[in-house]
Order: sequence, then C-alpha cells, then structure tokens
Amino acid sequence: MKYLITGLGNIGPEYLGTRHNIGFRIVNAVAEESGVKFTERRYGAIAMARVKNAELVLLKPNTFMNLSGNAVRYWLQKENIPVENLLIAVDDIALPFGSLRLKPKGSHAGHNGLHHIQDVLGSDNYARLRFGIGNDFSFGRQIDYVLSRFTPEELEKMPERIKQATEMVKSFCLAGVDETMNKYNHK
Repeated sequence: MKYLITGLGNIGPEYLGTRHNIGFRIVNAVAEESGVKFTERRYGAIAMARVKNAELVLLKPNTFMNLSGNAVRYWLQKENIPVENLLIAVDDIALPFGSLRLKPKGSHAGHNGLHHIQDVLGSDNYARLRFGIGNDFSFGRQIDYVLSRFTPEELEKMPERIKQATEMVKSFCLAGVDETMNKYNHK
C-alpha cells in the first residue's frame, strides 16, 4: 500500500520553526527516522520512505499554506494514491500545545491549508493529524500567533511530542485510522 503523508507549512527562512509549520516538522521527523532525504520536485519537497510493507510519499508543499491543495492533488494523482490513504499533518489552535488528535475526516475549522485541500479535492473525507499549538493570543492576533515561534518550555517538550506524532503516522499506514485513533487519541 502507498500513502501520501503531507505536512502543512510555509516555505522560506522567515517561517522556519513557526507554529504554523508543525506539519513540516512532523514529516521531517518521519523522513529522518526512515533515513531518507527530501528533494525538490513539482509542487514541493518529496521523500520516499518505507515502513514495513507500506510505501510513504512524504510531501512538504512549496505552494504556501493557502494553496496546499494543488500539491496534494498533484501527488495523489501522480502516485496513484487513493484519498483514503492521505494523511495531512497540521497545526491546530483548538488543542493545547502538544495534544495530538487523528481524525478520519472533518471540516477545515477555519484552517486555510485544510480549506484549500478540501476545495481542490471536493471532499473533506481525508485523514488529518492535528498537533495542538495552543491559543495563547489576544483577540485579532491569531495570525501573529500561528506565525510565531515556540516558547523554550514548548521546545523542551517538542521531541517527545514529535516522536508520538511519527508513531501515529506509522500506525495510520500499518493499522489504519480507526485503530490508530483508538490507541493514541485518548492519551
């Protein structure tokens, strides 16, 4: 089986390490653990990995967050991957920092990257791994917050949370969305 694992984020040094780029951080960790490197290709950086009998196409779109759907659609079609084998790693302000939730489908909840993917695919029927970035911002400051960097305290906890996220990605590919949700979502 082949899977498209897409981490959402924005390219460029000014976005490196921001909360909004946590999806990039997750797919980077999966690639590093698998010993594979990303190469620039059409619509993004791609790495091919393997976890047991599952082939993983790891994608970091270079389309910027608001046009992520173009990259997702292209790589689903190019690699002939069904949408049920798509997993989007994404930041979520509705969850406390470090909380991880896998969902088999759902609304974009105001997230511009998910919104564009949903528009381009014509469906919200794809899995997403939501990484909580918290919501410690005042009214009208959401954009500044998601484009800010993590605190030293959050960075200290980051390796363990990213490790958990990579385990969830592997479980999604090997055991499926339902079993992965049952195993990890309550933690």
